[in-house]
Amino acid sequence: MSRREIYEEKTEKLILPILDELNFELVDVEFVKEGKEYYLRAYIDKPGGITIDDCVDVSRKMNELLDEHDYIDEQYIFEVSSPGLGRPLKKDKDFDRSIGKQIEVHTFAKVGNSKEFEGELLSHDKESFTVLIDEEEIVFDKKNVSLVRLAFDF
Repeated sequence: MSRREIYEEKTEKLILPILDELNFELVDVEFVKEGKEYYLRAYIDKPGGITIDDCVDVSRKMNELLDEHDYIDEQYIFEVSSPGLGRPLKKDKDFDRSIGKQIEVHTFAKVGNSKEFEGELLSHDKESFTVLIDEEEIVFDKKNVSLVRLAFDF
């Protein structure tokens, strides 16, 4: 397990009781380096959407735990945020609630002549998901996909 994965896993374990108490959902945790700075980010959600005050409440409670447990060696900035409209589908529950909806799929390598697809999510399992694109069912292996998210038509 990489250092990043360890940090993310420990953060998830600490933040889940806070979110359960507030009836919020943990969408994702990430530890990333952007430029010279490291960021530890928690993306949270709830029915009706997350407010700035929700993010502040979770951030305050979580900062106390991060200071207490002090398991991250690098200096970092902790952020709590809504996943936004471009929320990626990562967990089974994300795929479950998106069945029948239009999604965007970005692959690491070309499939046919493209690396970007849009279609209706038909089904999924642990390793793959099926999308209806132009009346053709295409099965994508999750390990070959860089991004899956709901498609928005503005």
